Amino acid sequence: MRVSLPEEFLTRPLAHRALHDVTAGRPENSRAAIRAAIVAGYGIEIDVQMSADESAMVFHDDDLDRLAMATGPVRVQTACALEKIELRGGSEAIPRLAEVLELVAGQVPLLIEIKDQDGEMGANVGALERAVTADLAGYDGPVAVMSFNPNSVRHMADLCPEIPRGLVTDAYQVQDWPLSEETCALLRGIPDYDAAGCSFISHNHKDLRRPRVMELKASGAAILCWTVKSPQEEERARQIAQNITFEQYLAPFPA
Repeated sequence: MRVSLPEEFLTRPLAHRALHDVTAGRPENSRAAIRAAIVAGYGIEIDVQMSADESAMVFHDDDLDRLAMATGPVRVQTACALEKIELRGGSEAIPRLAEVLELVAGQVPLLIEIKDQDGEMGANVGALERAVTADLAGYDGPVAVMSFNPNSVRHMADLCPEIPRGLVTDAYQVQDWPLSEETCALLRGIPDYDAAGCSFISHNHKDLRRPRVMELKASGAAILCWTVKSPQEEERARQIAQNITFEQYLAPFPA
C-alpha cells in the first residue's frame, strides 16, 4: 500500500536535524532546535538511532563523540544512560523519540529518518523499526518515515503501512560511502521505490538531474532533497525538487 505524503511536507521547508544552531544553544536534533523550528513554522527532519535496550533515540551519528559529551557507539548505551548525556553546544541531553513526538504534537510536519543499523544497507533490520512504530502509535499529526536502507523502509511498510514512507537517495559515489561498488551501483538506481510502497524520495540536492530521479517525479513521486545550505543552492534545487531540507540559513516559505 502506497500512502501519499501530506501536502504540508511540500509547502513548509524542512529544517535539517531541526532548526539547529550551536551558537544559539541549539544542537542538532535537540529539543531547543525542535522548539525553534515549531515557532518558525518550519517542518522538521530528525534522525533516530537505537539504544542498547532497543529504544528509539533522536540522534544522528552512530557514535557519540562529535555531538555529545561522551564517546563510543550510541547502541551500547541504554536509553536511560543516553538521556543523561549532554549534547555539545547546548544545555540538554539526548531525547527519546517518544518525548520529541510529545513536543511536536502535530504542530508541524515531522520527517523521521531511521538510521541504518545494518552497516551495509542490508537486511539486518527490525529492532529500531519496531521501536519507531511503537512510539508512533496514536500520534496525531503529519508524520513520515524514511531511510537510506531500503530494507528498513520495506520493514516499516509491514509494521505501519498507514504512515507515508520514502527513501533517502544519493549518487552513491564509491569514494563517499563505506559500501562495496556493487552495493553503491544497486542503490544508485533506486530499485526499491515501488516494492517498499514509497510515495517520496529525499535525494542529494547536487544530483537532482539524475534520470532516475526525473523518472520517479514524472511517475508521481514527491521529490524532496538534502541538504540545502544557501539561497543559491535552494534556487537550483527547486527547479526539480518540490521541497528542500535546509540548514545554515533561514529558508523562505514558498509563495
